[in-house]
Amino acid sequence: MRQSQNWLAVYLIPILLGLIIALLIILINPVWFPQLNTATRSHSNIEQAQPLQGIMGPVSYSQAVIKAAPAVVNIFTQRIVKQQQHPLLNSPFLRRFFNDQPSERMQSSLGSGVIMNEAGYILTNHHVIAGATEILVSMHDGREMPAQLIGSDAEVDLAVLKVNLMNLPFIRIADKTPVNIGDVVLAIGNPFGVGQTVTMGIISALGRNQLGLNTYEDYIQTDAAINPGNSGGALINAFGELVGINSAIYSKSGGSQGIGFAIPANSAAQVLADITQFGQTIRGWMGIEVQEATPALLTSINLPTALKGLIVTGLTLNGPAQQSGLMIGDIITSLNGKSSENAKSAMNQIAALRPRENISIEFMRSGRLQSTVAIAGKREKPSQ
Repeated sequence: MRQSQNWLAVYLIPILLGLIIALLIILINPVWFPQLNTATRSHSNIEQAQPLQGIMGPVSYSQAVIKAAPAVVNIFTQRIVKQQQHPLLNSPFLRRFFNDQPSERMQSSLGSGVIMNEAGYILTNHHVIAGATEILVSMHDGREMPAQLIGSDAEVDLAVLKVNLMNLPFIRIADKTPVNIGDVVLAIGNPFGVGQTVTMGIISALGRNQLGLNTYEDYIQTDAAINPGNSGGALINAFGELVGINSAIYSKSGGSQGIGFAIPANSAAQVLADITQFGQTIRGWMGIEVQEATPALLTSINLPTALKGLIVTGLTLNGPAQQSGLMIGDIITSLNGKSSENAKSAMNQIAALRPRENISIEFMRSGRLQSTVAIAGKREKPSQ
């Protein structure tokens, strides 16, 4: 028994003391043990990563659709179109053998629209109602009634209709929610007349122009499926707010190929406000013609190819631009502090001005940077 106690005293007690000392060292200086420290950090990272699950995107956008869909309507139109006839039928002698067949027929078409306020004003595309002799609106709740054409703007492909119904749902504009490339969007409309349909995608690009679709172009590009019949429908964000009015598609087949275009909601709302108040869209005007300063053009007129801007090629006599002191040959570098390199973008920027609103202009003349201020005029409505 005495020998056993001696063994414990000689071997076990020093081992226990060694373990206790080692544990104290680890607790006091963990950096001396990188493997243990890495394991601790990994565990900590896992704990920190867990809250990220709370900001993941929704698995359903049903609430956004429930909020916006009642404000999207189906539009049915009828128009009279002339039928092409064989030249021989222009002869009265021959025409009588064909029972004087009519040269006109009724054509039906369809589209979509968005109720913008409780007063019953609806935004749709100009091409949806152009030339229509009858316009019928079908509501989400099944109600149908004729619509009145209040006004139309072919230069941006928008039209304003009105229906006289009570308790109308209307959509909210995403004027306080920024629109960014990569945002999830939903397109709501009536493709091919199958009934109200929702498709999903993202915003693929902003500020698309030079497409040759309309005079003024500032499109949102999306890959949400847009097909014939979707025109005039709503492009909404994940919160059910209006982002744009679906207007056109790029397609070689006639169907959706993942490139659709929508008119920004804020621009469409301004057209709505102008048409309901003035009967037409009010746009700024400067009486100026410009051409983009490409390297080839700059070389041809012996100017540095590094210059960026718009070369003034024409001025309306006594127009706002000429009165501001601009001359042919000047190179405009910025409008209201915004770089001017794209002629279409500059035209949109000028058109967005209200008459008598100032616009600051920076330009190059004889190698010197100069500035001036022009007072926007009112652009006259083009003849139809």
